Order: sequence, then structure tokens, then C-alpha cells
Amino acid sequence: MTNDETFPNRVAERLAALPRVRAVTLGGSRARGTHDSDSDWDFALYYRGDFDPAELRALGWEGEVSGIGDWGGVFNGGAWLTVDGRHVDVHYRDLDAVERELAEARQGRFHWEPLMFHLAGIPSYLLVAELAHNRVLHGTLPDPEYPAALREAAPPVWHGRAVLTLRYAEGAHVRRGRVTEVAGALATAAMQLAHAVLATRGEWVTNEKGLLRRAGLGEVDGIVAGLRPEPEALRGALCEANQLFESAAAEFR
Repeated sequence: MTNDETFPNRVAERLAALPRVRAVTLGGSRARGTHDSDSDWDFALYYRGDFDPAELRALGWEGEVSGIGDWGGVFNGGAWLTVDGRHVDVHYRDLDAVERELAEARQGRFHWEPLMFHLAGIPSYLLVAELAHNRVLHGTLPDPEYPAALREAAPPVWHGRAVLTLRYAEGAHVRRGRVTEVAGALATAAMQLAHAVLATRGEWVTNEKGLLRRAGLGEVDGIVAGLRPEPEALRGALCEANQLFESAAAEFR
């Protein structure tokens, strides 16, 4: 069994040898150096043309291998595997799509789509954020800076979503005492606003882990924890959240 020093390069060599793969990266906490002993290993394989996941499955690693596009239009697909006793995630990245979203981001354009395990969904520039964060183990990839046009365009979009999410919760759920629905709206809106704050700062976001703390919105925890099923209590919680959100929004106004 390989040790943690040689493991990523060993995996990258196997992935890079697959047909149509042009580059392999290590991402997540392992790339940032913030991991602990139980952290997963996140790899991305960048391919050109028609990559066939069956080639990855044929490597014989235990786990689940998805098809192209099974995880959405932006996130594409990937695999959850066990390699040498380690939990390994492999993400498929189409270089044509990556280059397209890089060009779009430089023009301040992006789109949004839902993704499992992400409360606020993901922006298409997530593919660009990965280029900036991931460590290249094989091949050559761009290393983009945060585009000035995206810093201008993204915050109002995310902020607008947060405002509408809370407004809907107030109109549809508060007077009926729907605690779960209000809690969900608060959590979602907080993540949306956090995206706005980080975009204003020109800081890339690749997932929602730690996102609220990075944006200075950790106080949302206390608001959600104090929710009660009385309309007045829920209305007060949303008022408190709006005040916190307005303070955070001042960063990009």
C-alpha cells in the first residue's frame, strides 16, 4: 500500500493513462492542506472529446462510477471509489466546457443550476474556481485570476436570490407557523448571500463547506437554532436575518 505522499501521483498516473484524458488534478482539502486523516481524496480528470466512464470502471477500483452528465450539466459526473483503503472521488471535467465557462466568466456571465448536497446550487464558474484551487498532477491547465467582470456581475444576482428566498418564506410560511420551511429558506438564503459576499471579494467558491464562516454569516446558526412554530417568533427570526444580511450586503454596495 502506498503512503499519503506517493498516493496522489499513483492515482493520477492511472487516470492520466485513460483514453482522451489530458490532465488530472487534486482538489478539496487535500490540495489546500486543510485536510485531516479522514478527509476524502478529490481528483478531477480533464478530458477532450468522448470520454467513456467504462474505461475508469475497468481500472477495477471498488465503488460507483456514474455516466457523463449524471451529476448535472456543470458538475457533469464522476465516481465514488475506494483505492488502497482510501475514499476517493473522481470528477469528470470536459475541457471544452471548462474553456467555455472560463471565457464566459471573463465576460461576467454565468448560469446557475441545482446540485445535490448544495443548498444554494452551483454557478457555472465553479469549473473555473476549480482551476484556481486544484493542484495539477498531470498535464497543463489554466490558472485563472478572478475576473473583474465577474466580481461586478455575480454579487447582485446572488443577493437578489437571497432577498427573494426570504421574502417568499415570509409570505408563504410565517403566518402558518411552518418552522421547517422557514429554516430551509434561511439556510438557503444565507448560502446565496455568502456567494455574493465571496464574489465581491474575488474569492473562488468550489462548494458550500465553510462558506458561511468565510462570508462572516456564522450568526445564522443562532437564528435557525432559535426558531419556534409561532408566527411572531418566525417573523422576528426573519427580521433578525434580514438585518444580518443587510449588514453583509453593505460589503458590495
